[in-house]
Amino acid sequence: MPPQAAPNPLSMLLPFAMMFVIFYVLVFRPQQTARRQHQQLLANLKKNDEVVTAGGLFGTVMNVKPEAVTLRIDENVRVEVEKSSISRVVKSA
Repeated sequence: MPPQAAPNPLSMLLPFAMMFVIFYVLVFRPQQTARRQHQQLLANLKKNDEVVTAGGLFGTVMNVKPEAVTLRIDENVRVEVEKSSISRVVKSA
């Protein structure tokens, strides 16, 4: 019986490389796209936009500061929240 040749190290790394590529395409790319869209949403916030916060509060944007947003929740009820807590815009002004 002839001696067995050692497997090529490159052929052993190929399955790991393929798994990394698949993981990147299925997980990292969509996450980067979603993060980019959320940052664009926050950059485009303006007065009178109706928004929903991550906590589920519906409100109307009254003031936009660099780090915070003032929301009108009800008559004479204003709340200042961190900009990153805005999850989506319901209705743009």
